[in-house]
Amino acid sequence: MVALPHSNPRRALVTLWHDANWLQRIAALLAIALVLAALLAPLVAPFDPLKQSLISRLRPPLGFDRYRDGFLLGTDELGRDVLSRTLFGLRLTLGLALLGALIGLMIGGTLGLLAGLRRGWTEDVIMAGVDLQISVPFTLVALLALSIFGTSIQVMVCILGIAYWEQYARIVRAEVRKITEMPFIEAARASGGGPRYIALRHVLPNIVSPLVVQFTLALSNIVILESTLSFLGLGVQPPTATLGSMVGYGRDYMPTAPWMVIAPAVAIILLTFSVQILGDWLRDRADVRLQGR
Repeated sequence: MVALPHSNPRRALVTLWHDANWLQRIAALLAIALVLAALLAPLVAPFDPLKQSLISRLRPPLGFDRYRDGFLLGTDELGRDVLSRTLFGLRLTLGLALLGALIGLMIGGTLGLLAGLRRGWTEDVIMAGVDLQISVPFTLVALLALSIFGTSIQVMVCILGIAYWEQYARIVRAEVRKITEMPFIEAARASGGGPRYIALRHVLPNIVSPLVVQFTLALSNIVILESTLSFLGLGVQPPTATLGSMVGYGRDYMPTAPWMVIAPAVAIILLTFSVQILGDWLRDRADVRLQGR
């Protein structure tokens, strides 16, 4: 169940890179590039993403006849630089996705740990909540919540945070039930270790690998969910840009200015592609049944 073959993180990363195929290496480099672009957006963006210039509206990208110097990916309907807005949109979309995934990890991980350790009615109640979450299409729940509580960034973070907590809870509960039956847990109990000590000292370190894998897989799903909500106009409101909102507002201009949609759409595809490939990669490394194949 251990994903990393060495205790030294640097050696582990080198081994992972050496064992990766060409597609996984491309995905890793792409993910690093996207994260750097998001972090350095205020430094590398050529223009203020909110600055309007109606005289420069709907300018095409580099290579077209009406291209204007500086606007490498063109401008939108208000004359704002598409490249700058894409970089800042990537920054906000990735930030929302990371926060949502972390909240889901904390909620689902904690509830799964409780269900696996406490058993009994505690486990029944938690797993009933998991089944309820799975049975209801979450997009409808998100639309209802946004219509009631508004479309602020705080509300978006909360919605994204509870989007996939049940996946963490199911994985952690299954792993905890398996681990607690092992001899070293019985030895820890026999030596006087309490439930809290056993959970923190013996159980949590052994479920890190599946949690890391699930985190990467859920991250791409949250990016898609945030983009969907923003596309529908229920995400972060203008003039603040996310990748999904840029696609949503640009769809009306696709016949005449397709570059307004192409840039953020490509960013969404590259982001979800790289994260999904990395998640599958980590899952293969963490699953001992796949080792040696």
